[in-house]
Amino acid sequence: MAGKRSILIVGGGTAGWLTAAYLAKYLGLSDDGKLEITVLESPEIGIIGVGEGTFPTIRETLQFVGIDEARFIRETSATFKQGIRFDNWVHTPAPGTSSHFIHPFEAPFYTEGTSLVSYWLLQDEKTRPPFAQAMTIQNRVAEAQRAPKRPHEGAFDGPLNYAYHFDAASLARVLAGRARELGVRHLRGLMTGVVLDEKGAIDHVVTQEHGDLTADLYVDCSGFRAELIGKAMGVPFKSIRNQLFTDRAIACKLPYDHPDCPLESYTIAAAHEAGWTWDIGLNGAHGIGCVYSSDHISDDRAAQILSDYTGGKDAGVEVRSIPFEAGYREKQWVKNCVAVGLSGGFLEPLESTGVVLIEAAVGMIAELFPHNGPVDAPARRFNELMTARFDNIANFLKLHYCLSKRDEPFWRDNADPASIPERLQELLEQWKYRPPGRFDFILDLESFAFFNYQYILYGMEFKTDLSPVRDEFPNVKEAEKIFAKIKSFSERATHDLPAHRALIQAINAAA
Repeated sequence: MAGKRSILIVGGGTAGWLTAAYLAKYLGLSDDGKLEITVLESPEIGIIGVGEGTFPTIRETLQFVGIDEARFIRETSATFKQGIRFDNWVHTPAPGTSSHFIHPFEAPFYTEGTSLVSYWLLQDEKTRPPFAQAMTIQNRVAEAQRAPKRPHEGAFDGPLNYAYHFDAASLARVLAGRARELGVRHLRGLMTGVVLDEKGAIDHVVTQEHGDLTADLYVDCSGFRAELIGKAMGVPFKSIRNQLFTDRAIACKLPYDHPDCPLESYTIAAAHEAGWTWDIGLNGAHGIGCVYSSDHISDDRAAQILSDYTGGKDAGVEVRSIPFEAGYREKQWVKNCVAVGLSGGFLEPLESTGVVLIEAAVGMIAELFPHNGPVDAPARRFNELMTARFDNIANFLKLHYCLSKRDEPFWRDNADPASIPERLQELLEQWKYRPPGRFDFILDLESFAFFNYQYILYGMEFKTDLSPVRDEFPNVKEAEKIFAKIKSFSERATHDLPAHRALIQAINAAA
């Protein structure tokens, strides 16, 4: 058929099936006889995920592809996520002590004409509440283990911003089912080779079960193996391990002590001597993983840190080792091959950026997709946008480390200016005199807004000194009234919203 275009996605998992479902929906696959989308999925290759977190953008993505929220929650053991709690990131804890701050998803309360951030900064550091607690009702709601919505509220909607925790393998199955409903062709088989043409583009891939497969556009969703973009096309990988030091994780799943124990509605990120430990609460179990730098501690020491965190409950359960290196492909769309997910790059598990980067990539592929003409026409723009996004996320993640006052070598190395990107150093210097603002960032190149930076900065006890210009903020009484309203609203929301565990049980019981 004249003008027909075909897309071959190599690899399943979250990246492959989210790409397939999104492109099928956006490009109207079921109604377009001139488009074909195929997923080649190997039954021999597993999925990395041990329980994953997401960013609120996932709600819009799932809704767009047509997945029912309640079904998604039931079939992926999902729970609600309202942010991240950072334990002991600022100071090395003394024995028997602990401290934390929260990065909530809800933006700080805003009122026209009154900069609450500035008035918070001018309050007495010894008596003012934590930044997130002062600026949003979500801090108190999440601390109280309440849900971000009530049972009667609509799908993908609620009074508070939220994302999810989910089982990655289960999500892949849900996405695969939806993609097939949208007309995606599913082939199970093992790719055994990639053949390039005389210009260095992919001519076809060779499979054990289906012979040679050809397409106009090949999407590499083969994970860290990067079978197409890396091994076949030879696109270099740019490491940024000089900025982000963690390079390994060991992870396991553990049951709850009892089925009705309270369920956190944030990811817990607990700092340790050479990295941090995640604790993600799913329905029925929680995923725990120790992320660390192998330059700073041994694998045996990391295993001990994980065991200490779980109270020894990881003994006798499967503990998976996941090596990784922070970085990305220098070009992620080359000729007729584009990488999505781990094949294109990975930074580290902090702030759940893995799925965010998949969403960003597939959204751009959908909008830029060339229905005719050269298939690589969008490559340059795609590469510019994805490179900028990776670099900006790396800056945001580095912010979590470089401001720490912990005294272990890992943390002191992170505070070394030589490891801090120049752009981040420039912003930190400016933020000594003013809080982060929206003009610090270009929205289309960012995954995190200026207020996300505020939550981390002031959670990490960064000093923005406005005392020399205190007279420029005369509306102290008005600001105090707004702070009091936020506190009152948060207390009411904590009372009105259901317990997180209760809402998840209600959604699952409704099946």
